[in-house]
Amino acid sequence: MMRGSGHSRWLRRLGAGLAACLLAGASLRAGAQALPPELQKAWKATKLPLSALSLEIREAGGPVIARIQADEPRNPASVMKTVTTWTALSALGPDYVWRTRFLSDPGADIDDQGTLSGPLYVQAAGDPWFRQEDLWNMLRELRLRGVKNLSEVVVDRGRFGNVAIDPGDFDDAPDRPYNASPDAMMVNFGATRVVFLPDAHARQWVPLLDPPTRDVRVEGRLEWLDGACKGSPVVAADVRPEGPGSVIHVAGKAVGACGEFSVYRLAGDQDDHFEALFRLLWRELGGTLSRGFREGAVPARAKPLAWHDSPTLAEVIRQINKFSNNVMARMTLLTLGAELNGPGATPDSGGRAVRQILKNQGVDTTGWVLDNGSGLSRQGRITARGLAQMLDVAWRSPMMPEFISSLAISGVDGTVRRRLRSEDTRGQAHLKTGTLRDSRALAGYVRGDSGKRYILVSLVNDPGAAAVRPFDDALVEWLADR
Repeated sequence: MMRGSGHSRWLRRLGAGLAACLLAGASLRAGAQALPPELQKAWKATKLPLSALSLEIREAGGPVIARIQADEPRNPASVMKTVTTWTALSALGPDYVWRTRFLSDPGADIDDQGTLSGPLYVQAAGDPWFRQEDLWNMLRELRLRGVKNLSEVVVDRGRFGNVAIDPGDFDDAPDRPYNASPDAMMVNFGATRVVFLPDAHARQWVPLLDPPTRDVRVEGRLEWLDGACKGSPVVAADVRPEGPGSVIHVAGKAVGACGEFSVYRLAGDQDDHFEALFRLLWRELGGTLSRGFREGAVPARAKPLAWHDSPTLAEVIRQINKFSNNVMARMTLLTLGAELNGPGATPDSGGRAVRQILKNQGVDTTGWVLDNGSGLSRQGRITARGLAQMLDVAWRSPMMPEFISSLAISGVDGTVRRRLRSEDTRGQAHLKTGTLRDSRALAGYVRGDSGKRYILVSLVNDPGAAAVRPFDDALVEWLADR
């Protein structure tokens, strides 16, 4: 009897305990939908409606700490780059490289005068970080192999499909490098550098073009100012079409004590930029070109003459995430499309590749719109919950160090070098920021005082979204103190 009574009491206690656990779990779930009390004041100071915020905070590899409207698709601005870079890293590996090649016809030869019989083929790899010095090195390799005279250059851009965009579509600023169109044979991001050299004796600024191509010139002048250098020069540099080329019109003022500085502009299409730079460098190396350029495919069994391997993907994603390079992100998405879905890649084929990779990793992408993979988009959408899941997958991956090191370090480098510089937060977080007219986003990892790592995703869409920055900084500070 006593045994039965004790057993009944044990069952009652177990039931009460289970009920308490369930109630506690329900409270945790309910609490996860509310902003932690320590952060409510910071949010109130933004004067934004809570409906504008999607937030997910969780321990890396652990439970959710806070979750607010985390399933609402939001425009993440440049935080979208974390999706593109993580999926590329996990699918292609950190040692992946892009190889750009020069080739000739299978039976081509080089005569005593250095003339290559048949065309020079350029097999474009879609390298997102191909620079003019890389092109110069490839052309120099041709000269070392005895090639001096070319008949024509055939460029094979077949790795990508028709991916050209109007650089002015996004914000009517077609000459700004952040709007550059992707291209399988992009060089220098398609940008022209205007270098301003100080001439203290004449008290004037001397502009130089790099590269100094025939179809681009500079007009206008900068006013020389005396005194101490108190900040970056204020310079307007606008590109205007002129016949077959462009004019970069410069105006403004600059203090001579600030010294040499540069601005970058898009002064032509990607294919025109590549052709002009190729002609310039080939001529400087003593080469000749009798005809010109055309598009075409590299023939089967073509003979390699020279090639260039890009930096590794691990290095490329550091440039993308730390410095928020849009065209590199676009090119990486297209590369995923080409590698997983075949040549002729488009943003759509790249997006399908991303979704398949994330599906295989157990990430919920419901409501996501990847668009071009860079975040420079009015249509892009992700959810805070899905992105936090992805960051958690990355945290538990063998490639976690490569991915995290691609993110900007709070108060140290990249897009957060001037933020979170207090003793408590400097160097404590690896973050990706996102900024558009009506969107602000912050995502990444924060190391707390306890030694735990926390995953943070904050997405705000509102005409007044710029007001959220102090709140986002408070989020990082709060996690760093945990």
